[in-house]
Amino acid sequence: MINIREYIEKTVVISDQDWQLFSSKLENRIFKKKSTILDVGETENYISFIEKGIARFLIPKEEKEKDITFGFCFKNEFVSAYDSFLTRKPSLYKLQALTDMSVWSISYDDLQEVYEKSFAGNVIGRLSSERLFLIKSKREQSLLNETAEERYLKLFTERPNLIKEIPLKYVASYIGVTPQALSRIRKRIS
Repeated sequence: MINIREYIEKTVVISDQDWQLFSSKLENRIFKKKSTILDVGETENYISFIEKGIARFLIPKEEKEKDITFGFCFKNEFVSAYDSFLTRKPSLYKLQALTDMSVWSISYDDLQEVYEKSFAGNVIGRLSSERLFLIKSKREQSLLNETAEERYLKLFTERPNLIKEIPLKYVASYIGVTPQALSRIRKRIS
């Protein structure tokens, strides 16, 4: 839980009183590798901070090998099906624990209470929403402006751990190519 405070305090110092209120609302949740954090059709009720593990955002297809991976979140990052969280409507995609995960979560109702009662709540809400928005925006720009090879190289440069920790079939889906095309890209740049 200390990691959350350190992450937030990179931007703004939180009073002990605000931290006490916020941290009293946090719930530690554990997910086993490959388990579902949120399924299609469920309404997201949490914003979570990853203490350990990797989460995957995906659109499931009838044939599992055709699932579309469109995002990852890592240790010391916020994770949420944020559009569902904000609108209180069912999610159109799935969140999966790609590895064993430990997260600190705050529910929608508890976050609204923290917003009302503390300065820190507004900062935490802003930081998590900005982070989730930037991930989404960067992904969209990448898909529109870069080739698959450029997306792979950028991914490899920006997040080398991703390539080591995530199965290549998910990396391929994330950059918008088949596993075979990713294999050709990797051979070309080796």
